Amino acid sequence: MHDNTLVEKSAVELRALIGSRQLSPVELLEACVARIEDINPHINAVTATCFERARAEARVAEQALVEGRALGLLHGLPIGIKDLEETGGLLTTYGSPLYRGNVPARDNALVARLRAAGAIVAGKTNVPEMGAGANSRNTVWGATGNPFNPLLNAGGSSGGSAAALATDLLPLCSGSDTGGSLRIPAAKCGVVGFRPSPGLVPSERKLLGWTPISVVGPMGRDVADTVLQLRATLGLHMSDPLSYAVAEGEFAALPQIDLAQLRIGYTEDFGVCDVDDGIRQVFRDKMAAIARFVKVCEPVQVDVGEAHRAFDVIRAESFVAGFEAAYRRDPASLGPNTRANYELGAAMSLSDCAWAQGEQTRIFRRFQQLYERYDLIVSPTTPVSPFPWSELYLKEVNGVALENYYRWLALTYVVTLATNPSISLPCGRDHRGMPFGLQVTGPFRGDARLLGCAAALEQAFEGDAALRRPRPDIAQLKTVQAPLKSIVTHPPIFEGQAAGMVGGPAV
Repeated sequence: MHDNTLVEKSAVELRALIGSRQLSPVELLEACVARIEDINPHINAVTATCFERARAEARVAEQALVEGRALGLLHGLPIGIKDLEETGGLLTTYGSPLYRGNVPARDNALVARLRAAGAIVAGKTNVPEMGAGANSRNTVWGATGNPFNPLLNAGGSSGGSAAALATDLLPLCSGSDTGGSLRIPAAKCGVVGFRPSPGLVPSERKLLGWTPISVVGPMGRDVADTVLQLRATLGLHMSDPLSYAVAEGEFAALPQIDLAQLRIGYTEDFGVCDVDDGIRQVFRDKMAAIARFVKVCEPVQVDVGEAHRAFDVIRAESFVAGFEAAYRRDPASLGPNTRANYELGAAMSLSDCAWAQGEQTRIFRRFQQLYERYDLIVSPTTPVSPFPWSELYLKEVNGVALENYYRWLALTYVVTLATNPSISLPCGRDHRGMPFGLQVTGPFRGDARLLGCAAALEQAFEGDAALRRPRPDIAQLKTVQAPLKSIVTHPPIFEGQAAGMVGGPAV
């Protein structure tokens, strides 16, 4: 089997081949390593690696097959872990020079569950500094380029994961989402990103454990792969006070959805988001094409109140909690986005926080009323086609200046405030030939039903060239000169060195 043929197979198919002893975990890992070494220099999606340890784990996984032992859900599948998640013995930088030598002693809860299910961690995937913003570039590793044009951004903060999946470097990658960090890169790279209900997948790294706005979740090239990873990570965990028990096999079989009975309410902008005129037209065209599959597909008015101000305050609380000590020591040690967030939050009052929590509750209650009439609320995932990664953030839409560096994430963060599960589905290309993502938001705590709907829509899209998932042209990708490490300002620890750092921090 040719390596490229192997790495292009879905995670579900690869796991089945491993389970039936038609594929060795060692062979699969070597194919992924070869693919990373071939393609990653052109997109810079994977950062620190641990290939030697992964090889040892793949041999152990192969031995388990030979001995007929019970196999985990992800047995033998290589995975990329977003560089915000602590990985024992593997460099975890958070994209910050403050942590350029940080090698955690243990895996966090998410990574531990993935490993326990049999996944083999091959390396980390790139992020913006501290996950702030939706352009995956930092001064430790450089920028991640979009697989469809590496001069453009891959989104963020899970940009490395999305780009790695789009180019078949790895069958699975992890993600996380506050204002859209799973959904935006998925949309920009043509893959799937699922923001689960808060607590469905426990997150150990939340400093403010009771906030519902930050979640961890799965990414995949299709819905089935995304669900496979989800199943390995969900359920109660003592590190996350919002986590809850999930029935055994809850997501093993998704609800069967009859698209012909589905009711979709759609919005271009939730009434408050700036959206590029070209994207608005693309979205209208997509909804017209989707309308023929479903029972109801109509525009809907959504009242998200003062969502911008509410998100500003609630998001800033997390940055104050996370960065006060570093800011007090040396404000210059924080990058511009992270520092701006901290300063915004530090200037806020208790009355700001109380108002924002109240406004989020009001938004939540109004949003749930929409599901009395509709099964899904659909919007674009992002308001613009990918822009150059050399621009730190989007400064204007339709010629109108945006208020701050993350205002262009509004289409996703208004949904974050509602706390409903939401998925970005690949839906053909936009007016510039780049991937277009459809944000599909389900009912409160309706994760399984949303995923069932997403799988049904994905299947319908597959039969339409204008709607199906686009694939990057790898040969074309390799011809583009994109200086993805040009913004590095300190000598980073590169892939080859990272594997040798197991057991102690770098100097």
